[in-house]
Amino acid sequence: MNLQEDLKKLSEKIRQYRDEARVQLHLAREDVKDEWDDLEKDWEKFRNKLDLVLHDAEDATHDAKQTAQRLGEEVRAGYERIRDRLK
Repeated sequence: MNLQEDLKKLSEKIRQYRDEARVQLHLAREDVKDEWDDLEKDWEKFRNKLDLVLHDAEDATHDAKQTAQRLGEEVRAGYERIRDRLK
């Protein structure tokens, strides 16, 4: 599996965690809502970076791909934390 496929799978997993957390968000306390707002900004950064990497897959540097991977992992972990806190 290559990095591009890994990034697509990561994006799908993030979307799943994000959707699950959004459903439960109305039950959240204010501190969780603040964390959600911060993660939404990071999600947008990740999506923009991912779009650039996937659009220019051949021209994208290895560093750009790794940056997208790292940012995606951080965003995934954030949504996973929120989801787990809401259970």
